[in-house]
Amino acid sequence: METALTKLTGVRHPIVQTGMGWVAGPRLVSATARAGALGILASATMTLDELRRAVREVASRTDAPFGVNLRADAGDARDRVRIIIDEGVRVASFALAPSRELIAELKDAGVIVIPSIGARRHAEKVAAWGADAVIVQGGEGGGHTGDVATTVLLPQVVDAVDIPVIAAGGFHDGRGLVAALAYGAAGIAMGTRFLLTSDSTVPEAVKGRYLAATVKDITVTTAVDGLPHRMLRSELVDSLERAGRTRALAQALRRAAGFKKLSGLSWSRMIRDGLAMKHGKDLTWSQVLLAANTPMLLRASMVEGRTDLGVMASGQVAGLIEDLPSCEELVGRVMSEAAAALGALPRASPPPRPFP
Repeated sequence: METALTKLTGVRHPIVQTGMGWVAGPRLVSATARAGALGILASATMTLDELRRAVREVASRTDAPFGVNLRADAGDARDRVRIIIDEGVRVASFALAPSRELIAELKDAGVIVIPSIGARRHAEKVAAWGADAVIVQGGEGGGHTGDVATTVLLPQVVDAVDIPVIAAGGFHDGRGLVAALAYGAAGIAMGTRFLLTSDSTVPEAVKGRYLAATVKDITVTTAVDGLPHRMLRSELVDSLERAGRTRALAQALRRAAGFKKLSGLSWSRMIRDGLAMKHGKDLTWSQVLLAANTPMLLRASMVEGRTDLGVMASGQVAGLIEDLPSCEELVGRVMSEAAAALGALPRASPPPRPFP
């Protein structure tokens, strides 16, 4: 199936595996790329050296195109951009809108720039700055998310910009791909569906929690970092929502210290990143401090398998997923389902012939 996404990136199928922190590492990304979809490495939870090693590991496993996701507001974003350019990575994606300067630097080096956005005005802004495509995530998507459903947001963005639009939030099968194409998208991006594959390194106990979840077991909370965050409801989420501000901030400080040790970032760098996060988002310093929870809480579940201590970011589609295929099986299934769905669409009858 050829679309504007496949032509732009060189992948065989119009499917993107999103850059999920602690999840989208070399194994998952290379398996996705070999399956013919666009795999995206998550760099925000990697040091610079880890990122370079991860890029080289994927490149050693496959010749297929892949990308790297990074936070545009990170203090070392330009250093990460330089690694992407130096290592010949095909695509750079961003969790937040990159600056005009970062887009220009990447495009001058021949890198395709695909920011993720959650509002029409953001898509219009990055398109005007030269972005090659956008990933549009509706409120059904996992992790940090908005409150506008994909079925409402997607057609707004398609009508507003003249670059390829990739639909995210609520997709897990071929029927969803066909629906997205009907709205005018060039493909779909999936996170939770790729997390729940046999190629994902997420511990089996955590995958089991996802597979057991119903749609009603997935919630949106601001208790983790002050921003709307979609995840599996758990005992931890309940306790964070019950915790008072003082207790929550004390926990955040401890986890911030843990993330500092793990990431190698200095306190000054973390403060600069906090200032960048605070800018333009109307966050209090308490909320910025609470944001230190997220990397460590995600790591506890996605790396250590601690469902009791970790956050399990999740799209609503987790309530519909029942198996753990390989990436190759998943991509093949989605494309087969899409072909079947297209074939089942009713054919339009020719218009009646006019009377002579």
